[in-house]
This record gives sequence, structure tokens and C-alpha cells, in this order.
Amino acid sequence: MTDEAQTPAAGAETHSFEAEVSRLLHLMVHAVYSNKEIFLRELISNAADACEKLRHEALTNSDLTRNDPTFKITLSSDGKAGTLKVVDNGVGMSKEELIDNLGTIARSGTRAFLDQLASSSNGEDGSALIGQFGIGFYSAFMVADSVEVVSRRAGADEAWRWSSDGMGSYEIAPASDEDAPVRGTKITLYLKEDEKSFADPVTIRRVVREYSSHVPVPIRLMSYNEEAKAIDEEELTDGSALWIKPKSDITEEQYTEFYQHTAGQFDHPALTIHYRAEGRTEYNVLAFVPEHKPFDLFDPNRKGRIKLYVRRVFITDDADVLPAYLRFVRGVVDSEDIPLNISREMLQDNPILNAISKGVTNRILSELEKLANKEEEKFASVWEAFGPVIKEGLYEDPERRDQLFKLVRFNTTKGDNRTLAQYVEDLKENQTAIYYALGDSKEAILASPQLEGYQARDVEVLLLSDAVDAFWVQTALGFDGKSFKSISQGGADLDLIEKPEKEEDKGKSEEDKAKEQGDVAELVTFVKETLGEAVSDVRISARLATSPVCIVAPDYGPDRQLEKLMRSQKGAEVGMKPILEVNPDHSLIRMLADQYKAASDKASVEDGAHLLLDQALILDGEHPTNPADFATRLSKVMMSGLK
Repeated sequence: MTDEAQTPAAGAETHSFEAEVSRLLHLMVHAVYSNKEIFLRELISNAADACEKLRHEALTNSDLTRNDPTFKITLSSDGKAGTLKVVDNGVGMSKEELIDNLGTIARSGTRAFLDQLASSSNGEDGSALIGQFGIGFYSAFMVADSVEVVSRRAGADEAWRWSSDGMGSYEIAPASDEDAPVRGTKITLYLKEDEKSFADPVTIRRVVREYSSHVPVPIRLMSYNEEAKAIDEEELTDGSALWIKPKSDITEEQYTEFYQHTAGQFDHPALTIHYRAEGRTEYNVLAFVPEHKPFDLFDPNRKGRIKLYVRRVFITDDADVLPAYLRFVRGVVDSEDIPLNISREMLQDNPILNAISKGVTNRILSELEKLANKEEEKFASVWEAFGPVIKEGLYEDPERRDQLFKLVRFNTTKGDNRTLAQYVEDLKENQTAIYYALGDSKEAILASPQLEGYQARDVEVLLLSDAVDAFWVQTALGFDGKSFKSISQGGADLDLIEKPEKEEDKGKSEEDKAKEQGDVAELVTFVKETLGEAVSDVRISARLATSPVCIVAPDYGPDRQLEKLMRSQKGAEVGMKPILEVNPDHSLIRMLADQYKAASDKASVEDGAHLLLDQALILDGEHPTNPADFATRLSKVMMSGLK
């Protein structure tokens, strides 16, 4: 700021803005911010801060508020005149404070900040930076041709007027008692011609409701009624935030109304979480789990909907308060410790917000667990709506995986909404793993031939049909000491679990059984030689019961379903060649084994070997390797059978 000042006859002084302020105003006036209505949030926040400062000063000097102990913020609009006033009865400013606060930016790193602000005007929404370095007041020039500030410091006799058109200088002069508040500050915005909607009571109500409905100071609106030729007065907020009130003072209807307003939804909350955290960090939380999932739940660009407040002043609804897998939770977090003028960029690595995020996430998961234990039906509806999203946490948040495992519900071969604890409790003798099957739907999985051997032994299998399932099971080490194992990958590990004997095998001698197994083993060797590089192996299956063949993935590499997902995304072959398993007890396999042993010409059995692989691919939901060859071989087999 230039020290030189001109003193007109009326006693006014004209000062030049500090260079950084001039640059800032230039950026403001040229619409750095796409969301201009936040200027009112900033002015209200400053007014609320002024009231809070005086509230603290009055603790040691009660005379400051003796004649007017009730703090308030008044908005006055006049649509015809195109003016909007923001008046508070807070601490106010002296002449020196007006010059220091409104004429300079007394902050370190100002130049770097302005460089960041200027770069944001090249496409990024600059409103993400507003409030930083105490520059919120200057946002008024986005909507006003000129701004006038009249202020009286609490306990002082004199009042001062600060005015500017934001073009490089400002004027400061004594203010009359008639024009000045008894204490506090009155800001008058002379709105630009195309911004006069901000003098409309409807617009003011909406902006206050969206950004400042929960500041700790009541806000009232006084607007000129042209028809009645009178001033209409109404209370916009009562200065008390719902989330800081005791739970015993809040009705279920009030919670629902607040949820619907905050979330923009019309259902009722399935779960309400309201508490105050105290200790190293202090904050209030009012969060809701909806009954129904929003239409954009799986939109990749969708972010969380937790509104962040600092001391009842709205900061952003774009802070990473909760992890992505809890993005369906709606509500408010109000911090007592985060600086009010923090930017969204600074929020990203803010240790206070990180501590809050950790605490809120753990609390929400804990409350969901309580709901699951106490109200199973209600939790079942929550899980139906948001289960696939919550399961993303098993992949994205390994630190909380054990906590999430207590929430996760599964469809299994023994029923729906089963927990892992229930699964482990029902393990079969000698069972060492938690078996799962991946597929596009529960029905498709139940039709899978790989499932047959497990069902024959009454071994429970998790039926995983959500896209995220293919990923988290690859990284999860296990549960309660039991590893996760795909039924379509590697060995079946079923040899140690007793299998009921088939009716047709009862009464057979051990010698006959050994002979049949030997014949099938010879067939398996021939099929492997015939198929060559089309498969990585051919072997006798323990997982089949009623189907003749199936294909599985090798021990190492992706599961069959994961491989399909990867292949569809990459558009190319990935992973290893599959393993073909044959059912030694199936009549078709035994017939082929007999034919192979009896035939002098093995060519007819070669067609059967290829048809077995194609059949296994079809059962796995895929196409034959070569549809034309498949059709030719099938025709040959059918014709030979009709002769």
C-alpha cells in the first residue's frame, strides 16, 4: 500500500491498494470464480467471525456487549435500488483495521498464492481457493460495481466509512452516527446491472440456505416490498445447527427433514449417526445412510456427499471425508480445529481432516455393524442397496478389511445374506478353505459344472456375482485362518472330504473300479496329446459330479471370471491356457475310454477329444475355439450315431 494519502475537503482520504490487492481485484472482476454466489457466504462468514470474536472479548470485558448482548446478522435488500447490505453487531473495525484488513493482504506467500489463483482462472474453478489468505471480502467485487463498508469498533466512539470501486484505490472517511451501527460492520454492495438478482429475496434465501444455514449467529432478511411500500422482515436461520444440539432434543421428523434437505432425496434414512468427538480433534457428525441407492451410485465421476463445515460455516461438499466405498453416506461434519480460511487444495493433505476422516469412517462402519447385529432386516435392505459398493472397501481399504468382513453378506449355496462367521462355523470336516465361485449372476454360477463336486459333498460355496468380487478375493489373505479359494482355479482340494457313493457304483469290486480308472487315465493322456497347446493340462476331476467335463484356471494366474473381465477390457487374450478336467464317473467319459481302448483307428476319438473341450467352453459361457470345426465334428458324430 502507498503511504501517500490525499485528504479532500470532506475529510476523506484516498489510498492506493497494495499491488497484490490490485492484482487480486483484477482477477475477481474478470470472473475467476464460476460460482459467484459464494460472495455472500464469505461476507456472512466474516460477519459470524466478527460476532464470535466479540463474544470472546466480552468474556473479559462485559461492557462491550452490555447494551446489545444478542448477536445477529442482518441482510437488507432493495431490488429497485440494486443494493444488498450485510450488517453484523460483532467486534467491528477501527480506521487502522479497515486499512490493514481491506487495503492489504498481510500474508506470507501472497505472490505464490496469486500465481495459483491466476492459473486457476485458465479453466479450473477458482472458487476452490476462495477464503484463503483472508481474501473472501474481495469476492464482493465479482457482483458489485462498488462496495461501501461502515464500521465501528466495539467500545469506540468514532465510526469509519471505507469505499471502493475496486479499480485500484479506496477511500476512507469518518462516518456519521446516523449512518453507522452502534457496533459492528455494515457492508453495502451496489450490484452490477446483470447481478441484481442477488437483491431478490428468493435468491438470498436460497444462497443462505445452501451455504450459511448453520452459522452460529442468527440471520434475518429485511427486504423492501414494492407493492406494500414497506419493509418485510423474516428470520432465515436461528443460529443453531442441528448437529450441535443434543440428540434428546431432536425428533425423528427433524432428522428426516434435515436428511432430505441435505441429501436432496425424498426417502427416509435407514440409519442416523449423530455424535460429537472430543479429544485431540473436536468435531460434530450428523450422517445418514439412505434407504435407497441414488441413480448415480456407480458413476465413476461421482464423489462423496459429506458437507464439511468449520465452526458452522460451510467449506465444501467435495472434501475426502469418507472413502469412496462409503460414498452413499450423506450428512455433515463440523470441525472446531480446521482453519476457516483453508482452501480445498490445502484440505487434501490436512492432518486434522485426515484424523477426522479416520474417526468418522471407523464410526460409520461400527454403527453399520451394530445395525447388522441388532436389526437384521433393516441391514439386509441397506446391504441390498449398497453391498456392492461396500465390498469395494475389501479391495481399496485393506487396513479395515477385517472390520468390513463383519459387515459383508454373501449369497451362498446354503442361502442368502450369509456371513463369513456363519460360513466358518459350518465348515465340513477336513475343509481348509473358504470356497467361492465368480460369475455374472447367481443363476449363472449355480449352473456352473465346477460347482457340482462341492454340492455333492455339501460344501458351502460363496456365489460372487458383483464385478468387484473378482478383485478383492485376489488380495484378501483369508478370514479366521481360512484362505479364499476359487472353485474354478487349481486343484479342487476335495479328496479329503467324503463324497457319497453313487448308486451305480455300489456293489462294484475294487478291481472293476481300478480297471475303469485305468481306462479313463489312458483316455486323459490321449486327449492331452490331441489338444496340444489348446490347454495347459488335461486331468481327472474331483469337482465334477454330473457333467462330463469342465475347464478351470491353473493354480497361478487369474481366476476364470477375472480373466474374462481382463480380456474384455484389454480386447486380447490374457492369462494362461485353461485346464480341461474330465469326470471319470460320467457315462460319456467311460464310453469314450472304452472306444479308445477298442478302436484300432484313433481318429474318431480325436473328434471326441476336441468336442469335449468345446463342450467345456460352452458350459463355461464361452464360444468353441473354432465354431466351424466344432460344427463339422458334431455333424460327424451325429451321423455316425444315426447309422
